[in-house]
Amino acid sequence: MLRELVAASRRMSMEQLPDAVAKHAADAGLHDVLIYVADLQQQVLRLLTGKGDDAGREPGAETADLRIESTVAGRAFQIVEPVNGQVFDDGTFQRWLPILDGAERIGVLRVTLRQDDAGAQSDAEYLAGLVALMIVSKGPLSDSYSRLVRTRDMTVSAEMQWRLMPPMTFANDQVVIGAALEPAYRLGGDTFDYALAGDIVHFSVFDAMGHDTASGLTSNLAVAAARNGRLQGTALQDVGRAIEEVLLEQDSSGRFVTAALAELNLRTGVLSWVLHGHPAPIVIRQGRWVTTMDCTPGHPLGTDLGVPGTLCQEQLEPGDRVLLYTDGIVEARDPGKEEFGLVRFIDFIVRHNAAALPVPETLRRLVHSILEHHEGRLDDDATVLVLEWHGPSGAVDATAPLRRT
Repeated sequence: MLRELVAASRRMSMEQLPDAVAKHAADAGLHDVLIYVADLQQQVLRLLTGKGDDAGREPGAETADLRIESTVAGRAFQIVEPVNGQVFDDGTFQRWLPILDGAERIGVLRVTLRQDDAGAQSDAEYLAGLVALMIVSKGPLSDSYSRLVRTRDMTVSAEMQWRLMPPMTFANDQVVIGAALEPAYRLGGDTFDYALAGDIVHFSVFDAMGHDTASGLTSNLAVAAARNGRLQGTALQDVGRAIEEVLLEQDSSGRFVTAALAELNLRTGVLSWVLHGHPAPIVIRQGRWVTTMDCTPGHPLGTDLGVPGTLCQEQLEPGDRVLLYTDGIVEARDPGKEEFGLVRFIDFIVRHNAAALPVPETLRRLVHSILEHHEGRLDDDATVLVLEWHGPSGAVDATAPLRRT
């Protein structure tokens, strides 16, 4: 099944994917296979129909959107584990499996198989893994897929940001990185970036002035300049200057961007960072201890005020979570003008960390909590990036005290 699907996928479009997967799966004893993908805000799971875009979305047992919060399919998505569903009189049952690209949650796969066929259950997990790779390889070239994962129209600025950013989740045996942004369809100047180079993981968050297409252009320039400098070997403390030079050269209107630029040595656990008019990172340890990593900030990039950022360093311990965020996270106000606030933000992460939820699910719930606080509409972009370090060998043992250098 897997071999034939790989061979067929070389000349397969996204529209052809659902039928091809169902056919090859049925030949191997996996029946009634359906592929559901999560929408951009991870609120619902939508059927990949293969009909071009949002076709066939009239309410029905299979084509209706499935809520992530209150369905068996949504449970499999949240806990990132297979979940058993409906049982039939003929000895078969439905099984829902997460579709994962590494740690990135794409959606869920539904299959019907025999209850006494352990081999088929294993085959279904392999199939879900292959479907993930096929979606990732074909999705960027499919407008129908892009339409499917949207529940409303998107602004031009948000279009730029979503096309620019890396996946919302990355994981290996040493580190997990997760990010979340809102308002998903009206993003202005917020964005994030990360990349690995040997033992070093680079990660950063940007917040451009304004909330329009021009602010999106500013943050796009900032990310491109940071990547360019990084790839040329520019030291972390000098990346900000490289960004500013590009902003001043390309935009004389006075627009600027704040930034938190950071890198972590995965072998030693040494975290380095530089702030440019941006909130300080936060460290959470053992699910209960929080420290704000204050560091003398430089000026916002693009203002040319001549205040360089200070390079700061901290020794992390295995299991630590580092949070970078923009002010829209803590300054989101409810109708009574009460801010979501830094204390509530940290408490939310700590409580969900204690519940042993994966980083991506914690962030999904955080964003929905902020939206609920703000009655579904934010006045400013809100972005958070969480990095969880598992130690040089991937073993989490958060027992030692925090040491600052």
